[in-house]
Amino acid sequence: MAKERSEIQEAHTWDLSTIFATDEAWEKELEHVKQSVENSGERFSGHLLDSAQSLLKITEVMLELSQKVEKLYVYASMKNDQDTRVAKYQEYQSKASNLYAKFGEAFAFYEPEFLTLQPSQLDEMMGIVPALQAYQHMFERLFAKKQHILSPKEEKLLASASEIFGSASETFEIFDNADITFPKVKNEEGEQVQLTHGNFITLMESKDRSVRKAAYQALYSHYEQFQHTYAKTLQTNVKVHNFNAQIRGYHSAREAALARDFIPERVYDVLIKAINQALPLLHRYMKLRQTVLQLPDLKMYDVYTPLSKLDYKFNYKEGVEKAKEVLAIFGNEYRRRVESAFKERWIDVEENIGKRSGAYSGGSYDTKAFMLLNWQETLDDLFTLVHEMGHSMHSTFTRENQPYVYGEYPIFLAEIASTTNENILTETLLKESKDDKERFALLNHWLDSFKGTVFRQSQFAEFEQLIHEQDASGEVLTSEYLNRCYAELNEKYYGLLADENKEIQYEWARIPHFYYDFYVFQYATGFAAASYLAEKVVHGNEGDREKYIDYLKAGSSAYPLDVISKAGVNMASGEYLTAAFDLFERRLTELEKLVEKGVHL
Repeated sequence: MAKERSEIQEAHTWDLSTIFATDEAWEKELEHVKQSVENSGERFSGHLLDSAQSLLKITEVMLELSQKVEKLYVYASMKNDQDTRVAKYQEYQSKASNLYAKFGEAFAFYEPEFLTLQPSQLDEMMGIVPALQAYQHMFERLFAKKQHILSPKEEKLLASASEIFGSASETFEIFDNADITFPKVKNEEGEQVQLTHGNFITLMESKDRSVRKAAYQALYSHYEQFQHTYAKTLQTNVKVHNFNAQIRGYHSAREAALARDFIPERVYDVLIKAINQALPLLHRYMKLRQTVLQLPDLKMYDVYTPLSKLDYKFNYKEGVEKAKEVLAIFGNEYRRRVESAFKERWIDVEENIGKRSGAYSGGSYDTKAFMLLNWQETLDDLFTLVHEMGHSMHSTFTRENQPYVYGEYPIFLAEIASTTNENILTETLLKESKDDKERFALLNHWLDSFKGTVFRQSQFAEFEQLIHEQDASGEVLTSEYLNRCYAELNEKYYGLLADENKEIQYEWARIPHFYYDFYVFQYATGFAAASYLAEKVVHGNEGDREKYIDYLKAGSSAYPLDVISKAGVNMASGEYLTAAFDLFERRLTELEKLVEKGVHL
């Protein structure tokens, strides 16, 4: 049963005092930065290109304030995430979001004014003030999206409305995490437990089918009850994406979303095409699952339970030691930073009542790369730990080696760093397996991870593209429409009849990533690319590992496809996806042979 926050031991909580020592310090900084932001708009608007020196000064002030705003927001959002019921931190997050909006409004003039320049004029300015050369790639990226930048007045108007545009997502988050209480259900021991976002998957992995079914039906009964509310928040969010794309002259919301990180739409299309061609592999795995579980019919509440009878359990201490062992392969630079993460309380480990569900790596340029977990002592939790550690090490290497202007990286690159760690963990555990039963369990886990990360996230990507296209064409995204579309897509992917799995039609309502604007496809591309890179890290030479660390250090100092190509992956072609599906089939075939031997019995 989930604990109250006050019951969690301090060592298992993140230390946010390293960001601001007290809430009062945060409030004081908020007022200071707020005043600076308000003064900046009036002071600098219309003067960006007065001279080369003014371009440098205003650019530096903008980035300095952005850095401070980001730090304020990170503290507020993480304080809120640790217990979303606390009104004080809901207010902090609201104030920080408002400050972000005010910052955007104050500097809304920057891009339109800058883009009145010609590249030759910028070259002349950089000759006069060489310090501007530090921002050359930032300027280059601005020129690249020139046709989509509006007038200063229009940009300021949009920036002032950013909180309104984000309200659907915030409403979903508060409603789904803080306001809703799921019913109690029985666990494997027959005890009544409170169903939560955090323990749902644990219950779905139960060996007892009645436990899985009860948890599944209890969860989705809630989403069925509130389906119209969830449909309205999702519909509103989709309309925001389509509106912003339209007014900026993009052909679609997808094009607009991918253009922010300079990702060609071809990358998305290549993924969906490859996935659909590979669906027979997923259907084959579903049939094997039905055989192993000895079920007359496979239901959606049967697709998460491990096929192995081995029960891998890792308490947090064991998980920490295994993570250290596995990630040491990257060398001393990486190892030392992993040690710091554990020693310096970067990680919020346990689930507590009101805590945000799931897991993430966060922080800002001036903070530790904090991690939020909801540890349940499963093998999945160990994989989540190394996954989020991958993000945090990526952030740490980037922030240590890049100036603030290039101190972040797109999600497209982020998911490669995290899932490379997962693939290396799999390789390590397979090497250490003592017999066929252990190997069976690990192969099953990897295939399930591939299913969940590549196939499932691609399913989400197809759904996300569909609902944006349908909204743009005038379709009303009612709950009935969303239910039908999602059920049909789920049947295509898993080969399980929609009419026999009615609850799954409501799954769209509980997926927070649908509010993130074409985010999920990058999980799939990231995992596929990571499977290739993991092979290089594990089986390659020192040079391969050095190239990988260089990729982690690059941040956004170059375009994403250029950064990852230097590590050895061409994301514009389908070759890396073919390699990933080949690996899936090899491991599936090995699992099938083990089943033929009766290893699962």
